[in-house]
Amino acid sequence: MLSSKVTNHFANKVVWITGASSGIGRALVIALSDIDCHIYISARSQQGLQETLDQCADKSTIHIANGDLSNKQANLDICETIKTHHGHLDIAILNAGTCEYLDVDNFESEMFERLFKSNYISMVYGIEASLPLLEKSNNAQLVGMSSTAAYLGLPRSEAYGSTKAAIRNLFRALKVSLSPKHISASVICPGFVKTELTDKNDFDMPAIISAQRAAEYILQGIARKQHEIHFPKRFSYSLKFISLLPDSIQFRLLSKTIKKS
Repeated sequence: MLSSKVTNHFANKVVWITGASSGIGRALVIALSDIDCHIYISARSQQGLQETLDQCADKSTIHIANGDLSNKQANLDICETIKTHHGHLDIAILNAGTCEYLDVDNFESEMFERLFKSNYISMVYGIEASLPLLEKSNNAQLVGMSSTAAYLGLPRSEAYGSTKAAIRNLFRALKVSLSPKHISASVICPGFVKTELTDKNDFDMPAIISAQRAAEYILQGIARKQHEIHFPKRFSYSLKFISLLPDSIQFRLLSKTIKKS
């Protein structure tokens, strides 16, 4: 159940959500579908977006704008559609991305290329396409999906964690540089969330939460204009604390996460 603060914040807004065909992106769309706002949902999968739409309370103000978000022109085309319909964009939630884990015995540069294209470069394309429309809003917000994996150099997360650290760093800079344009920048750093991606994980996931609960945390954070929206707190604060420890202690703790052969 969304709070009145969230409902009032999103009412009558024009919102773009990427990665909306599954997981957290889908949960965000479903949660917002009870609110009177225009939502543009994007992902590569037309079928996945239709399945998201089918689960929404009010479908009349939700618009499918599918495309390969790792393609620059696809982002520009989607934002051109939003411009044609509304002339501006109030909130861009750039959530699209994926996850793979590295086996250091089979260190492959191709994984880094895939993940940086899917997670980081696609977000840069989304920012480039959406900024001109956000500048036309009186209350603009740019939101990007990172991860608590950005806080530490986690084993097996050498590629995935690097993309998320890059996103977190990017949004810290944007928080300052977009301030004169009156565009608020927020970065989302979730812990483990039960989605199609995490269902593939072969390790314990402490403090895992549902995608619906994650969506509630995110929408509350956006309504409050928090810069860093991290959750669940018992997990995210633990990683933040470890990141402040001396390197020798950090490495000793992290070494315990490696499976012994």
